[in-house]
Amino acid sequence: MVDPGTVVNAIKQARDRRTAPLILELDLTEGIVEVAPSDPISAIMSMRRTSLRDVLDGLRRARSDTRVRALVVKISGGVGLALVQELREAVQALRDAGKLTVAWAETFGEGGRGTVPFYLATGFDKVYLQPTGEVGLTGVAIEEPFLAGALEKAGVQPRFAKRHEYKTMANTFMEKAYTPEHEESSRRLVDSLGEQITAGIAAGRGLPEDKVRDLTDRGPLLAGEALEENLVDRLGYRDEVYADLRAEFGEEAQLRYVSRYNRAHGLAGRLPQPGRQDTVALINGHGPIRLGRSGRGGPFPNSGPAMGSDTIGAAFRAAVKDDRVKAIVFRVNSPGGSAVASDAIWREVVLAQRAGKPVIVSMGNVAASGGYYVSAAADTIVAQPGTLTGSIGVVAGKALVNGLLDRIGVGLGSVADGDHARMFSATKDFSDSEWERVNASLDKIYDDFTARVAEGRGLSRERVHELARGRVWTGADAKEHGLVDRLGGIDLALEVARKKSGLAADAPIRVYPHTSPLERLRPPESSEDRAAAAARFDAWGSLGGLAARLGLPAAGPLTLPGTWEIR
Repeated sequence: MVDPGTVVNAIKQARDRRTAPLILELDLTEGIVEVAPSDPISAIMSMRRTSLRDVLDGLRRARSDTRVRALVVKISGGVGLALVQELREAVQALRDAGKLTVAWAETFGEGGRGTVPFYLATGFDKVYLQPTGEVGLTGVAIEEPFLAGALEKAGVQPRFAKRHEYKTMANTFMEKAYTPEHEESSRRLVDSLGEQITAGIAAGRGLPEDKVRDLTDRGPLLAGEALEENLVDRLGYRDEVYADLRAEFGEEAQLRYVSRYNRAHGLAGRLPQPGRQDTVALINGHGPIRLGRSGRGGPFPNSGPAMGSDTIGAAFRAAVKDDRVKAIVFRVNSPGGSAVASDAIWREVVLAQRAGKPVIVSMGNVAASGGYYVSAAADTIVAQPGTLTGSIGVVAGKALVNGLLDRIGVGLGSVADGDHARMFSATKDFSDSEWERVNASLDKIYDDFTARVAEGRGLSRERVHELARGRVWTGADAKEHGLVDRLGGIDLALEVARKKSGLAADAPIRVYPHTSPLERLRPPESSEDRAAAAARFDAWGSLGGLAARLGLPAAGPLTLPGTWEIR
């Protein structure tokens, strides 16, 4: 026989669960995923990761949900600066809606980088720090290696050409120190990013900017020092953070991860709706740009995503053909890559506009070189102040390894039919006629690139050349120079898209192309099927293997060198 008391208690618990105050949680230890990986195994493994859309949509929904009383976020160093600025905007909107926001961390940089994580924390009402932690507020720096000396000792001779003096990838292999232009560009990047972070921390903590700069120069600061200087509100462990929240909102308050909250409360919006709803298409372009399908960006297990021209092109065509799609938001987070693939994607943006679909680009942490090329034609470009963009230029070349092979006793024979048959060989220097071909290619790519930018941005070719020449800009500086239209995140881009197309402010978003992890495993039905092509790693053509061994960007000539994510 069922105990009536047990039944009553179960009903009461269910009722409390539906009506109790909610405290939303977000754990940034593993960072945030912007888009699911293209290969099926990685996609399945990433299903437990927190997605940017779930966080932004969940926090937007929470603003008007009377049950939601607070947001508590565990902060770590796994999120890039532009994404951090996106999160700060969402947190500020939640604060403006009257919800309490709390950030906590065991440490802001334990023997590592803590400036960007702490900058994120200062966007919250309260900041907690474990008593043994630190505030690693040490500023912004860029370290760039120059390999010419090492390559010389190894018997490797770099042979590169570039357009123009600010296109710094060639400097990595051909110089032993900064050129004046390279140092100028890097210095301005650091200054711009430092200005943004200092201003944000000062505003968040109610301190003068001069005081923040002084504390930065003293950093890293011990927990007690950070408390004394009003950089944090309380020293405490995780249990003390949550005890304070329950003391304020009651022991009955329920904890819920933002992603789970969003999926549960957004279920109704994902169910089939009666009639045909007009929508905004969201196309995600992440990673190095290459010909073919999207997938992993390199031949190694931990390689990130890659933006394939076939996949992105198919997504644009599908969005154009769908008469329910009234505008397209193209999310670009890419250091560039193949010039030909970038141009193919640019063409699809233009065709979408000709079909009457406004295209709004939302830039992520990096949208430079080829990443800017694919963005240039958009009706509106939205970037965060900390986005790295521009790099309108091109570089190409090879490294000669004859000296290295001689030193290790490797002989090499060759036969060829054609004057340029060994043009891209790593054991033959460029001839005069081959250099002429290299330079002709660079001139053509640079001319096309700057022409696309001039047309898309409504600037003269002369003005574009002044802003181009390979120089990297922050989003803040890019807006000042007319390369970017608005400063903000993907929510702003969606807002702009809805307004430009005359849609309601809550018009739905639909991701293109959409395939489930299991669908990606099935054999393709045709050459236009999304599953048709496997990932390829040949953007450098016959030099692909050599490029990887020498540390060259595997994606191609319109690529930023090194890692460009400010954390």
